[in-house]
Amino acid sequence: MKVVILAGGKGTRISEESEYRPKPMIEIGGKPILWHIMKEYSHYGFNEFIICCGYKQHMIKEWFADYFIHNCDVTFDYTGGNNEMIIHEAHLEPWKVTCVDTGLDTMTGGRIKRIHRYVGDETFMMTYGDGVCDVDIAELVKFHKAHGKKATLTAVVQKQEKGVLDITEMGAVRSFREKKATDVTPINAGYMVLEPAVFDYLIDDDTIFEREPLENLANGGELMSYRHEGFWQCMDSLNEKNMLERLWKTGKAPWKVWDND
Repeated sequence: MKVVILAGGKGTRISEESEYRPKPMIEIGGKPILWHIMKEYSHYGFNEFIICCGYKQHMIKEWFADYFIHNCDVTFDYTGGNNEMIIHEAHLEPWKVTCVDTGLDTMTGGRIKRIHRYVGDETFMMTYGDGVCDVDIAELVKFHKAHGKKATLTAVVQKQEKGVLDITEMGAVRSFREKKATDVTPINAGYMVLEPAVFDYLIDDDTIFEREPLENLANGGELMSYRHEGFWQCMDSLNEKNMLERLWKTGKAPWKVWDND
C-alpha cells in the first residue's frame, strides 16, 4: 500500500524556518520531520512513498538524491587521475520514493488529485508532512478494511484549532466542519486510509481536501474515524518545533516507534 505525504505548503505560520526550506524539511534531531513520518510508516512495513511537493520542491528532491551517499561509508579515490567512488557499507531504509511537483499554490485536494496516476486504482494512505504520531498504523489499516467505507481518518482529542469531527459511537463521521477556537472535540490528525473512489470527490487544483471532499464523504456516510488516544503533534509554530526537538533529544519522543538503526 502506497503512502502519500502532503509536503507542498509554504508553512507561513512557522516562517522563521520555512522561509529557507519547505516545512516538511524542518529538522527534528538533525533529520527532516518528513523523515520521521516516513520512519513511522516503514516500521509497519509500508515503504513506498509519494511525496506531494510544491514550495521549494527542489530541496526535497535534492535531499533524497543525496540520501544514499550521506548514509554510506565511502572512499573517494583520486589516485591515478581517476575519480573512483567505493561504497563500503550502506545504512538505508528499503524505501521507494516518488517526488511529484504538485504546484506552488495548489490546495490539498488538488495535490492529491495530481498524484492519481502514481497511486492507480489501489487503496492508499495519506497524511500531512508536518505532524508526528504514535498511532498503530497496522491497526488503522485493519480498521479501515473492516468497515468497508471509502475513507478513514485518525481522530485525536486535543485543545487545538483543526478540522472538527462529529463522531457516532460506532465510529462513523456524521459531519466534518472547520474549527472554532472553543472546540475541545475530536480533530482530524491525518494518518488516513483512502479508497481510490476518493479521487471522484476532487475537482481541480483549488479543491481543499478538508472542506467539500471530506464534508461530502461524511454526509454520504463514507467517512470513518479511527480513535487515537496517544500522542499526536503538528508543527505549526517555532514553539511546537522546539517542543518536538526537546522530546527527541531527551529520548522521550513518543512517535519514535522504530528501533535504533
